[in-house]
Amino acid sequence: MLRKTLLSLFLLPLLVACSDQRASFEIDGSSQHALTLIRIQNFFWEKSASYSIVAARMPECMRRHDMGKGGATTPVEVYAPGNGAWILKQGRRMLVVETRTCEGFARLEEAPAEGMGPLQGSFEMRNGSLSFVAAAQSDTPTDAGAPAQQ
Repeated sequence: MLRKTLLSLFLLPLLVACSDQRASFEIDGSSQHALTLIRIQNFFWEKSASYSIVAARMPECMRRHDMGKGGATTPVEVYAPGNGAWILKQGRRMLVVETRTCEGFARLEEAPAEGMGPLQGSFEMRNGSLSFVAAAQSDTPTDAGAPAQQ
């Protein structure tokens, strides 16, 4: 009995070391239309984390996409090229996700020729918590993430 208790106490720090954090970018101020970044770091001493992005435009669609591993403290910038597409940039890595059907997701080898669109903000670690920090909006159109009208 004492042995099991000691073993449990020894393993406890390893169990609490896992960090699963989430933050959302609400598109057009609606929690029903959002990008949510999920960051999982197995141990606090690791320099990398696993990332996923959830694209949602409720009630039409919601989908989780695996972004793979990235730097544990590297911000993920969000750009809005328009037509419901969003470019995620983490360091040199770039991905595109869309919220029209929530199905589209791809890695980009380079920035699109037509540009990345306005910076919407970035997901960053602040005081040990993942947060979305909005970019200063000067002349960004408010319908950058709206689905295309037919």
